[in-house]
Amino acid sequence: MEEIGHWIGGKRVAGRSGRTADVYNPATGEVQAKVALASAAELDAAVQAAAKAQVAWGATNPQRRARVLMKFVDLLNRDMDKLAEALSREHGKTIPDAKGDVVRGLEVVEFCIGAPHLLKGEYTDSAGPGIDMYSMRQPIGVAAGITPFNFPAMIPMWKLAPAIACGNAFILKPSERDPSVPLMLAELLQEAGLPDNILQVVNGDKEAVDAILDHPGIGAVGFVGSTPIAQYIYERGCANGKRVQCFGGAKNHMIVMPDADMDQAADALVGAGYGAAGERCMAISVAVPVGDETADRLIEKLVPKIEKLKVGPYTAGNDVDYGPVVTAAAKANIERLVQSGVDAGAELVVDGRGFSLQGYEDGFFVGPHLFDKVTKDMEIYKKEIFGPVLSTVRAQSYEEALSLAMDHEYGNGTAIFTRDGDTARDFANRINIGMVGVNVPIPVPLAYHTFGGWKKSAFGDLNQHGPDAFRFYTRTKTVTARWPSGIKEGGEFTIPLME
Repeated sequence: MEEIGHWIGGKRVAGRSGRTADVYNPATGEVQAKVALASAAELDAAVQAAAKAQVAWGATNPQRRARVLMKFVDLLNRDMDKLAEALSREHGKTIPDAKGDVVRGLEVVEFCIGAPHLLKGEYTDSAGPGIDMYSMRQPIGVAAGITPFNFPAMIPMWKLAPAIACGNAFILKPSERDPSVPLMLAELLQEAGLPDNILQVVNGDKEAVDAILDHPGIGAVGFVGSTPIAQYIYERGCANGKRVQCFGGAKNHMIVMPDADMDQAADALVGAGYGAAGERCMAISVAVPVGDETADRLIEKLVPKIEKLKVGPYTAGNDVDYGPVVTAAAKANIERLVQSGVDAGAELVVDGRGFSLQGYEDGFFVGPHLFDKVTKDMEIYKKEIFGPVLSTVRAQSYEEALSLAMDHEYGNGTAIFTRDGDTARDFANRINIGMVGVNVPIPVPLAYHTFGGWKKSAFGDLNQHGPDAFRFYTRTKTVTARWPSGIKEGGEFTIPLME
């Protein structure tokens, strides 16, 4: 059986800890590979090598660093099919969805090609008599990223591209559930001209994570995952003096006003709620129709669309709407939460329980579920399910719908569907959530804006990608310079005093 190792020193290397984890094919439930789990000593060796290589890389002209990323973009496009197939094989998402994963990462790489402009500092001429002041953005040194299973191409690129463009070396600890694509990205970056040791890919579990958080040679850490782990990483990393940004869970609400285009709203909910089997931090998991009449019309539109969803393996091509969830444990957790909703009295309008696919009975497939008449005290409302489950919470007024989203502990994304510009503007201004869609169900910003939630969805004061990424991966140094401007008789300098 294949054993997947690490990427250290510009090549694939075997693990030395003796510990491994299973990598599954989610469609069949079979173990298809073993992935090495790094020890603290292996992580330390990677960091030490990265720190040595970073000195020359940080001194490299930003335009030359950007050229590496330009070539990387070409290679990503060249190998798109190969990357998507490897991603789908380990994650389970459909090929079109897997290609979207790669493309949204690629877009951030494209943005980072603008590093020469984004790294420019500021300059003030004659801040005082004969005095100039200027600032520089300089790299942190060695940074690290701890990335999740649900976007094994996109989120690693969100982390590594700006870090490398800023002149840092980067340690990537991807999810051990689908480790192949991050290693393929490292190979493509090497082919694009990235020097050895600037990117290290270290596979591992909590031992590797803790080693990253405790290592004195790592200056910045980024994370995406669940809220409890995000908070743990943030607190431990900060306690060790690191710059840390962590993004956690979500419970994204979509408000449907009575004047909304109901067909448009229903289509949006199906795509946003069930795409990628609901394993997206920006998935819509709560529909909030305003008024019982609106709710009835929405449910009537949703049911046939959901019942027509095709669930299957990625190898079925375009005939599949979504694939399996990532592990048997994830499937069991979703099924437990669905049952808790039934037990709490929510109405299960579309029942996906007991879903089985002929020939793939051992796969981690979950049928689509639609709940109606969910209340905010229910577990299925409070918790992030991370599966193909949509809950409908009926609100009797716009203010009640607004308060539902505002009072929830998560604040990642939200949306409103309406034809009324005044209502949409009020919603966008008042909502205490980081990313807002107006007639857009998954409001993920493009690469040149920043991505980040509020409340318990995010820890740290800077977001991912966009200009914030260049702020996060650099330190600002400000220089005040004064040059002698006059010479006294006898050759002595006259230095003017600052005013």
